[in-house]
Amino acid sequence: MEPLSRPSAIIDFCLAPLNLDAGSDSEKEVRRRLEHVIKTFQAKAAKPVAVDFSSMPSQVINEAAHGYE
Repeated sequence: MEPLSRPSAIIDFCLAPLNLDAGSDSEKEVRRRLEHVIKTFQAKAAKPVAVDFSSMPSQVINEAAHGYE
């Protein structure tokens, strides 16, 4: 996987597992907020920041341990 630097590509990758209803008010609001955060971070970093999700370690969530069986 290539590192992602476009805010929309980063957002698409992060939201994909959630299966949000495309075009719903909540999905639009999540995208708006995430885009603002990413663009603000990139502006403060003074250069576009790329995210390489292929080097990110996997996270395993034990739902049973939290009572979400």
